[in-house]
Amino acid sequence: MKITLTQKGNYLKITRYLQNAKKIAKNVNLDKYGRAGVIALSAGTPKDTGLTANSWSYKITNSKGTYTISFYNSNIQNGVPIAIILQYGHAAKDGGWIQGRDYINPAIRPIFDKLTKDAWEEVKSL
Repeated sequence: MKITLTQKGNYLKITRYLQNAKKIAKNVNLDKYGRAGVIALSAGTPKDTGLTANSWSYKITNSKGTYTISFYNSNIQNGVPIAIILQYGHAAKDGGWIQGRDYINPAIRPIFDKLTKDAWEEVKSL
């Protein structure tokens, strides 16, 4: 049994479309979303002293055309990242367990949803 595939034409239109979409991705103001993420994380962080809430930052990296927004919290006490133990919980001094509270995901999700929506609107406008 023999199968033969034949293709006519070229991929000029889709190639041009994807090249334009790639240019748009480079032009998206990721700093805007990084700043919004820091504000959202700070507002959503459980507050005792406020140190953890005020310790959020972000960094944008580009590796081979892939852009990443990373969020960091610099409040580390005795080698322990406080933002993480607030999120996931931790052992107490008496041997008990202090339950964590998912505050990071609900705070940051609307920022990434907005980024996705805005980027998609740009791509649709091509």
